[in-house]
Amino acid sequence: MIKMERRIIYAQDIMIVTGRSKSYAYKILQKIRVWLGKSKHHMITIEEYAEFHGIKVADVKSSVFGFKNENGSKD
Repeated sequence: MIKMERRIIYAQDIMIVTGRSKSYAYKILQKIRVWLGKSKHHMITIEEYAEFHGIKVADVKSSVFGFKNENGSKD
């Protein structure tokens, strides 16, 4: 069976990562769209979010999805 992995980040995910409000999360998504030159209807990937904030993709995925890190421990 093929494992499906979500690539898009949503406001709820940003709320989990940052511990901030939904309105803050939507503002961040808008800032990333402007930074990337995307239109309002374009989605933001987890990779784009991580690049914008200068953090590792694995750290974002670990926070959002509860994945284990490279050492095998769940952070």
